[in-house]
Amino acid sequence: MTEESTITPPAGPELTLLPEPKADPERMLLHMPVDIRNVSLVVLAVFASLFVLHWAKAVFIPVMLSVLFSYALSPLVNWSELRRVPRWLSSAILLLAIMGGIGTTGYSLSGQAGQLVESLPAAAQKFRKAMKMRNSGSDSALDTMQKAAAQIEQAARESAAPPVSSSGAMRVVVETSRFDLKAYLWSGTIGLMALLGQIAVVIFLTYFLMLSGDTFRRKLVKLAGPSLSKKKITLQALHEITGQIQRYLQVQLLTSVMVGVMTGLALLALGLDNAAVWGIVAGVLNLVPYIGSLITAAASALVGFLQFGSVDMAMAVGGSSLLIHTVVGNLLTPWLTSRASRLSPVAVFVGLLAWGWLWGVWGLLLGIPILMMVKSICDRVDDLKPIGEFLGS
Repeated sequence: MTEESTITPPAGPELTLLPEPKADPERMLLHMPVDIRNVSLVVLAVFASLFVLHWAKAVFIPVMLSVLFSYALSPLVNWSELRRVPRWLSSAILLLAIMGGIGTTGYSLSGQAGQLVESLPAAAQKFRKAMKMRNSGSDSALDTMQKAAAQIEQAARESAAPPVSSSGAMRVVVETSRFDLKAYLWSGTIGLMALLGQIAVVIFLTYFLMLSGDTFRRKLVKLAGPSLSKKKITLQALHEITGQIQRYLQVQLLTSVMVGVMTGLALLALGLDNAAVWGIVAGVLNLVPYIGSLITAAASALVGFLQFGSVDMAMAVGGSSLLIHTVVGNLLTPWLTSRASRLSPVAVFVGLLAWGWLWGVWGLLLGIPILMMVKSICDRVDDLKPIGEFLGS
């Protein structure tokens, strides 16, 4: 038998265990797979869509205007149909009444518009005399700046003058005619004919859309697919688009009436002639965002200057019109529009800039209804829901 022996370690300095270094806290990483190919295709599709919208605006603008007018007038046609009036008859009567009203108003305002255009040279001379009388004591800052700019321009011309060549060659400058009456008349006639053609297309397309009623809606529901869920989603999107556009048009009509009444009363209080007519003009131009208020203010200020002969009164007339447009357009209209369309104010502003760049004034008119349609569709498509969230308020 062997005895068990214990081995004891030799005495020595005690070992101290150092604390382990603390590990860095675990970082949260967000994994977002990005498919470069899909992103490139989306970017190309967006640029292609913008190009097509700009290139074919002569087709898209009448179609969108007709759709917008049909949404605005369909409730009246539906109400007439419930009273046993045929749709074709009520649609025709409604369009004829609207065209007759627009034609009568335009004819009544044509004389005043012609007088206003004829008085522009006299207004310019009048304005120049009034400014000279106000600044007769000393040269104004504007005159000083104009004189300095003229001296700088003259010095630049003298320094940029070509040296005289010793060969005796003569420098010949050929100047083209600045105004060609034939070309101006031809381009104006072509533009007028194109405008009349687009108006006729809008009228007939609006009539056919109102005459068809729910036919296109039913066809879109059938094209959505065989499943009941897809048809239900399509029907909900169409109902939401219809309701939002009709509420948006009601908001625009209410704010335009308010702007027209307030502008007419303000100009009447200032003593401007034909204040009611200018109220109607202000209400109609209120439908054009941003640009309509500037046109109304400038035209009313010019008329006020021609009538009163005073720059202060002209500024008072134009300033009152611009103030009413600013208050209603920047306070009341955005609030009512956001409640009616559920769109973000930032999205509305950016959308108006984009559509105005694409289609000009027509883009400013149609931008918000198009954004409403896009949002209603994106809210019901899974892959497009982020766009709907971005456009929403």
